[in-house]
Amino acid sequence: MTFEAMLPRVRQIAADVFGLPLDAVTGQSSPETIENWDSLQHVTLVVALEQAFTIQFLPEEIAEMVTIERIATLVEQKQAVVGTSLAYHLSKARS
Repeated sequence: MTFEAMLPRVRQIAADVFGLPLDAVTGQSSPETIENWDSLQHVTLVVALEQAFTIQFLPEEIAEMVTIERIATLVEQKQAVVGTSLAYHLSKARS
C-alpha cells in the first residue's frame, strides 16, 4: 500500500482512538497538537494500528511515532517488509 493510501487509514484510526472527527487529525498532528494524545493513548494507538494492519512495532519504532505522517510511513515500511517476507516464504514453499 502506498503512503498516499496509507495516510487516510492511519488518520481514521487515530481519529477513532482519540475520539476526534477525522478532519481534526492531519498528517502533522502530534502529541503537541492533540490534547488527549498522552502515553496511554499512544499505546492504544499502537495496538489499534498493529491490529488493523497485522504488524508489530519494535520499541524504537513506537518512540518514532511523533506525527501521523511518520506513523503512516512506519506502517507502510512494516507492510513492505511483511509482504516481501511472505512472498519469499511462499516461493520457498512452492519449490
